[in-house]
Amino acid sequence: MRALHLVAGSAIVGAFGLVTLWGLVTWIVRRGPGQAFWWVIGFVQGAVLLQALVGVILLLIGGRATILHIVYGAVFPALVLGVAHVLAREAFAHRPWAPFAMASFFCFGLTLRALMTGLGVG
Repeated sequence: MRALHLVAGSAIVGAFGLVTLWGLVTWIVRRGPGQAFWWVIGFVQGAVLLQALVGVILLLIGGRATILHIVYGAVFPALVLGVAHVLAREAFAHRPWAPFAMASFFCFGLTLRALMTGLGVG
């Protein structure tokens, strides 16, 4: 189960990186990101939720994690994505993809840091 948590965590970091770059390209070419963008956003949000549940299971069966790993990997990304949802509905209704691209940039860094703390790096 720990290996699954590691692989899924790496995929989440990569997905947030992809969405960040996708948003940047969308902004540069001044076109909508397309339906696939929203599928990736939905996938990565679901993956973060599942990853947090797997992490809780690992903790319950005797695993160890630093508080920073938990905060960087689940708490802060959930807060950032929640803010993106609010901004997409209200302040960025004309470009709802923009808050998710910006949120993905921050979540990329947060989840990368969670991965690093989970691996014992830094």
